[in-house]
Amino acid sequence: MRKKATMRANFKLQRLYLDAPLVPRQRAAMRKEQAHYLLTVLRMAEDQQVLVFNGRDGEFLSALKPLSKKAAELEIVEQTRPQPPLPRLDFLFAPLKVGRLEYLVQKATEMGVRQITPAFTDHTQLHKVNAARLEANILEAAEQCGNLAIPQLQEAQKLDALLDGWDPARRIIFCNESQAGNNPTDILSAVEERDLALLVGPEGGFSDRERERLLALPFLTAIPLGPRILRADTAAVAALTAVQMTIGDW
Repeated sequence: MRKKATMRANFKLQRLYLDAPLVPRQRAAMRKEQAHYLLTVLRMAEDQQVLVFNGRDGEFLSALKPLSKKAAELEIVEQTRPQPPLPRLDFLFAPLKVGRLEYLVQKATEMGVRQITPAFTDHTQLHKVNAARLEANILEAAEQCGNLAIPQLQEAQKLDALLDGWDPARRIIFCNESQAGNNPTDILSAVEERDLALLVGPEGGFSDRERERLLALPFLTAIPLGPRILRADTAAVAALTAVQMTIGDW
């Protein structure tokens, strides 16, 4: 049976995330910076069309309604795409240096994950994350790539604490640079669970202690990522691609 075709995003119109209910024939408020962007940067006029989404109600066509030179609202017109179900893949990663950290969060959003959880490991160089900045990067990535299902950013925690509280019914895919072989496809194809999490380590990899604990977990599957040494952010994108194409929603 062929899968039902998914409605694609319309990239000809500006897209905005609004943290508000989206109801046809009602108006929704924008943040000051959003109004400034539409009115001053893009120089949009009254009744020009904007696509809006909130991660709950789907995507809607709206019309710009300026209130002043610096303020505006959006009048909701009609739904253009229904809200899709959340992906079934979570992303667990060791925080990287700030620029690469933001890149990593953006790419995870684009690739389609349900939750994003920073996990501090023995070799993690960054020991604090700016949650507000990461959430802004998630929303920006969703706006630009047409995603409607917005991943939730979970509170950062130590890897050991994360594993201590893990539901063993949910399988973790673990990127292990010491794993034999180069191709992850056969290993991933044998995974029966569909509610999954992908775990990617820091620069320098996991410590011996962490790797020993991870490999002993019954709910963990280790995969290789080819014959070359990859940077942590590159490895994350490669692993997300492999999982989504093999057992994910691609």
